[in-house]
Amino acid sequence: MICNTFFLHLVMFNPFSTLSRRSRRWVYPLISFVVALGLWLGQPVVARAISWGDLILQGIQVIQLSNISDKQEVQIGQQIDAQLRRQIHLYRDPRVQQYVDEIGQRLAVQSSRPNIPYTFRVVDNSSINAFATMGGFVYVNTGLMKLADNEAQLASVIGHEIGHVEGRHAINQMKDLAIARGVASLAGVNRNTLVKLGVELALRRPNSRSDEFEADQLGLRTLTRAGYAPSAMVAFMNKLLRKSSTPTFLSTHPATGDRVARLQQAIDPSRANVGDGLDNAAYRARLRSLSTRL
Repeated sequence: MICNTFFLHLVMFNPFSTLSRRSRRWVYPLISFVVALGLWLGQPVVARAISWGDLILQGIQVIQLSNISDKQEVQIGQQIDAQLRRQIHLYRDPRVQQYVDEIGQRLAVQSSRPNIPYTFRVVDNSSINAFATMGGFVYVNTGLMKLADNEAQLASVIGHEIGHVEGRHAINQMKDLAIARGVASLAGVNRNTLVKLGVELALRRPNSRSDEFEADQLGLRTLTRAGYAPSAMVAFMNKLLRKSSTPTFLSTHPATGDRVARLQQAIDPSRANVGDGLDNAAYRARLRSLSTRL
């Protein structure tokens, strides 16, 4: 256990970050070999039947989690999405899905990570909620769509969730959760374990205050760049606060009062209502035309 703890911190905190590129060519393979050796030495006798190749791959996976590339993030996100779709019910009307995707793609190209492929899904659930996972996957409940007064408010929530993707918050949460559950399991982590952690984080784990503040600011910037009125983000959060019962969205996205105050400070009052999406009647008509069930 001590051996595994040492090697995990060696990889995650990367003391070799100051080395030259040429030096890293031999340092990182050496780390992978040493981590694999540590795993092998820490295995019970029965488990030592595992091949050296498998152990070295496990060591490499530790490094990938600590310094994950966009491609790896998207690949794991795709697997998380596949598991999530077994646990949630997607809204089946393709017109509603297309509408949310149009809003999401309009926002995504204005984000700080426009080069990853974003996927936007509508969840057939009356609870007021939205969430995101790594690799650009964003989910919006029909209950939240109904609560929104206009398209800009819906866009503000989607922009906030894109902000979580921009900040790589799911990856950071995954690291923290894996460490909390034992260094040994993280040192030997495989992709299936990562997917299970990702599903749990997406469905049941609240975001931290710092993640929420960052996602708000990133989302507000994206919302404004995409041409939506920034006042909609504050208006929707205030609407959530006025609900008699706590919406699911607030249980997973805490500190809303403080977030509203910070957003108000970030918005230029003279530009608060400048932009698209504030026509309430047009939004309601659009939803009615898309589906009679929504």
